[in-house]
Amino acid sequence: MADDLGYGDLSCYGATEVFTPNIDRLAKNGLRFTQGYCSASTCTPTRFSFLTGKYAFRQPGAGIAPPNATALVKPGTETIASVLKKAGYSTGVIGKWHLGLGAEPAPDWNNAIKPGPLEIGFDYCFLLPTTNDRVPSVYVENHHVLNLDPKDPLWVGRTKPSPDHPVGKDPEVRKSLKMNWSHGHNQTVHNGIGRIGFYTGGESARWRDEDLADQWVKQSNKWIEKQKDNPFFLFFSSHDIHVPRMPHERFQGKTTLGYRGDAIVQLDWCVGELQKTIERLGLTEDTMFIFCSDNGPVLDDGYQDGAITKLGKHKPSGNYRGGKYSIYEGGTRTPFITTWPGTIQPGLSTEMVCTIDLATSVAKMTGQKISDSAFPDSLNVADALLGKENAKGRDHLLQQPNRGTTLALRIGDWKVLSYANAKPQKHLTYQKAAGKYELYDLANDPAEKNNLAKQKPERLKRMLERLEKIKTDGRTREP
Repeated sequence: MADDLGYGDLSCYGATEVFTPNIDRLAKNGLRFTQGYCSASTCTPTRFSFLTGKYAFRQPGAGIAPPNATALVKPGTETIASVLKKAGYSTGVIGKWHLGLGAEPAPDWNNAIKPGPLEIGFDYCFLLPTTNDRVPSVYVENHHVLNLDPKDPLWVGRTKPSPDHPVGKDPEVRKSLKMNWSHGHNQTVHNGIGRIGFYTGGESARWRDEDLADQWVKQSNKWIEKQKDNPFFLFFSSHDIHVPRMPHERFQGKTTLGYRGDAIVQLDWCVGELQKTIERLGLTEDTMFIFCSDNGPVLDDGYQDGAITKLGKHKPSGNYRGGKYSIYEGGTRTPFITTWPGTIQPGLSTEMVCTIDLATSVAKMTGQKISDSAFPDSLNVADALLGKENAKGRDHLLQQPNRGTTLALRIGDWKVLSYANAKPQKHLTYQKAAGKYELYDLANDPAEKNNLAKQKPERLKRMLERLEKIKTDGRTREP
């Protein structure tokens, strides 16, 4: 799972200003979906839904998680990992988590941090606990902060710990930053970059942004080596290309698109390294790769990193409207590839599939029974993911931005956007007032330029009624 990667950010999806040979190879050897989606246009909601098969708007507190967020997915919740564990798979998650850790009122960063991934079906985790623009800038392995010195405890908070604590918005501090912020990311400074939130201590545990991708690959390869003789499921959760985009020095300058383009190249390298490991271990025909993104693209997401000034001809969302934070197609329609040599025949699929469906689909693939209460919005699209003849994907899909007050529903080729409770928001792609609706015919208007809400009042009414029913029913999967 990539982070903030848009439909148009890969060469196999039409990009001409950046080259992604390793991901292109996955697409060439497998199925490239043109209607692959995530369920929300921000990270925490999509990741929550991917694990639980449940639309995030149904879960209180499932917006973008703050630095001290506690575990969003509670112990006892059925997840994609717990189902595969029951099927005899070793399960691991390596990379960005951003779903909260520990119990209320806040994570205990200096002791055992429970609950977390190990309490919801994972056997092993090596995490970026929040996300790279939020503190604390440390690794968590299983239940503990890695390399933490007890004599230098870690503190994380919402307010400045002392009057002299250096923060990115201080004029003198700002002069010395190696990447300047444009909005919001101006609190505790780590690795010469301002972050969201405040923290102190834990000096021996802190990472460098430039080393994150290498660490994910290193830890993944080590874990895969240990599992090579048994079935395994790895959730490789990249931080690329989320801000602050600070790829390793060997990738800096590899593209004309600035650090954003360089981070795409770094992501592609990660994918290639995992492919090499699978091939070296002789597991190619036994391994299914699923490549996706947690939401669509964003350029200036809080830092001045050249993403806008060096964009050139590149179109991160392809020909679609919007991106991260929006419920236009560019916010949730992303690259989606499935590869399984010997099982999945290479080709192009126009079936609609979504990351929320992976939980039910892999349960079906591995013959696992799902309880009636589990995965309430996750549909079985296993045959579509495998490219089986005449297989069908979804016929409808609900989409959300960060929180559930604004929702969109696609049914077939028609899509309604409901801003019934939304207020105009700063920095977001849409600027809609309360009580507004938009209706699009994606078959003839994939870029969502022609709002047909006034011309098609009966269709608008029917789709809004269906949207309300999905909200109130509490589930879309039949028990």
